[in-house]
Amino acid sequence: MIRVTGDPFDPAAEIAAFAAGRTDVGGIASFVGRVRDRAGEVRIRAMTLEHYPGMTERKLAEIEEEARRRWPLLDCLVIHRYGRMEPGEPIVLVATASAHRAAALEACTFLIDWLKTKAPFWKLEETDRGARWVEAKASDDAAAARWEERATG
Repeated sequence: MIRVTGDPFDPAAEIAAFAAGRTDVGGIASFVGRVRDRAGEVRIRAMTLEHYPGMTERKLAEIEEEARRRWPLLDCLVIHRYGRMEPGEPIVLVATASAHRAAALEACTFLIDWLKTKAPFWKLEETDRGARWVEAKASDDAAAARWEERATG
């Protein structure tokens, strides 16, 4: 399930609902990404995520479909916020469920790596030094690239 929302969400409540009544699930892996209050030495006051409605949901669905193709997932949940958020607020929740932990853990890691680099979101940080757009990081690209190698190699 994919949900792109401008509204705050409670990760614990979302995971509890995701797991409710699932006796077929042996492992649930989850990741919650939150707004940090610093980027190096620079204080972050808030972050605004922008996206293209429709295009964003389609791309997230493609990424989820790829995870389901690679691992025997019983369920998958991706919630991604957009709009203005302050430090400590959740930005993204990824949860994967499988009969066994290894598939759930690997799929969750894959989803985070690909969401970070392939999902069409743009981040604007409000800092003490003014607003700035967040650039892509080589480390994020490297993390996503390892999954490309596994798919082709």
